[in-house]
Amino acid sequence: MESRRITVGDREWAVRVGGPDTRHHVLLLPDAGDPADVYDQVCERLQTSDLHTIAFESIDGLDAATVVDILGRLKVPYVNLVGIGAGAELAWELAARHFSHFMSLIVAGGGHPAVPGVDGTVRDAACPPVEIPTTLLATKPFPREVAEGSARFVYGEFRLVPMDVTAVAAEAGHELATEVVLRTSFW
Repeated sequence: MESRRITVGDREWAVRVGGPDTRHHVLLLPDAGDPADVYDQVCERLQTSDLHTIAFESIDGLDAATVVDILGRLKVPYVNLVGIGAGAELAWELAARHFSHFMSLIVAGGGHPAVPGVDGTVRDAACPPVEIPTTLLATKPFPREVAEGSARFVYGEFRLVPMDVTAVAAEAGHELATEVVLRTSFW
């Protein structure tokens, strides 16, 4: 994968880009504190499935406007969106408020912002529903019982997949890649 540096405003962002030059793109947002290479093995699997991948090396300070700007600079009109932890929080916001850029949503470690999280708090009660096909991975820190509440905020096909892991990309990268491939296939 090629590491690119893209400047937006006064900040430079590192993204890892790889895979065949196709119209099928996958944008991966890591959790806060994840290593820069957290998605490398997942991306290898996705690239084998003829998907072009774009993975942010860090999510610290990243916001929705910056993601949309970077996608424009990379000349990527539509992507399948993947996020874990803090990356999932940003992915939900992107899919809800900028859905014209996204074809599908695959998230782990966090539900829709209008639904109470594991600690019972609602991050954003005014967040609109997501109108794209969505897969939510329920994990040990984000159990199925909490994840199920997000279904009512998805106005598209919704899949809930329980995974008995804590760190999805590190412990179950092959399963994450499979869920992404299932979401990106139109069969």
